[in-house]
Amino acid sequence: MATDNHEVSTEIESLPLAIGSLGNTVLDLQFRLAEVDLPCEDSPGTFGASTSAAVRNFQERRAIAVTGICDKQTWSALVEAGYELGDRLLYRRDPMLRGDDVADLQRRLSTLGFDPGLIDGIFGNHTADALKDFQRNAGLPIDGMCGAKTLSDLLRVQSPEGGGFLVSSLRERLQVLETGNRTLASREFAIGEVGGFAPGVVAICRGLRLAGARALELHDPNPSRQATAANTANADCFISIRIAPERTSCTTAFYSGFHYESVTSRQLAEIVQERLPAALGLDDAGICGMALPILRETRMSAIEVQLGSPTVVVQQTAALARVIVASLGAWVDLNFC
Repeated sequence: MATDNHEVSTEIESLPLAIGSLGNTVLDLQFRLAEVDLPCEDSPGTFGASTSAAVRNFQERRAIAVTGICDKQTWSALVEAGYELGDRLLYRRDPMLRGDDVADLQRRLSTLGFDPGLIDGIFGNHTADALKDFQRNAGLPIDGMCGAKTLSDLLRVQSPEGGGFLVSSLRERLQVLETGNRTLASREFAIGEVGGFAPGVVAICRGLRLAGARALELHDPNPSRQATAANTANADCFISIRIAPERTSCTTAFYSGFHYESVTSRQLAEIVQERLPAALGLDDAGICGMALPILRETRMSAIEVQLGSPTVVVQQTAALARVIVASLGAWVDLNFC
């Protein structure tokens, strides 16, 4: 059963939960895991190996960092997983509603040709506008709220299979083409880091400006604040650079979640990953689809480049900048083909 936002905010203070944690919050965690078909064999209220394994399985399902520890992101994802379409009234508010029910609504609207933006489970302005467009076409009151009558009409016109082409994917490519320019000139890119690699962001932004683009530097430990800044700037693309000291490899993540992936973000991830490991002398760990906050909350194509071997990377900052700028140029050109 889904909980309300008051319950989430009061229990969030006990996080993170890991092996050895005890108490009612662990009991609630185990209940939520069982609700998504991941029962735990540990004693109720005791976070043991079984609970940790269930958390890992859930994290894998949701394409978030797999640690076996219930942190804030994992807890929020569990809460969201408890909502099914029809459980509650969906509408645009602050803070924005999040959940699997929102993602279900977005997917249904998108298959009908109404553009909700990314299928990200966040009820924002694009989703509200798409819902209003549906209501207008269905002859319903245009209030941007998904209540019983709107949901009934939505389900009535939906194809029995619930599949079909997603207009959200088309919107992504059109967004890349908006400037009508197949070069980096006149485009705006946001480049961010959460701490520890400011020189890399500065070098990439310098390279972009030399190529005629506008570049927004974001240095903030909070990924959600970075996403908000990029969205406010209406950037064409966002790239997060993250140093992972425990690794010796390079991997590039793109948005994937709720049985949806960002096509244009995946394209960029593939281009970057094809060039960057060799240029920096790092192991190639490939690309991966993830629902990281920075990828989920940005409204444009976005990737996160995760770099190991910090000492090597710092020495190769100039090469990193060259590869990122060249990759962005190739990505823009690809979408004009």
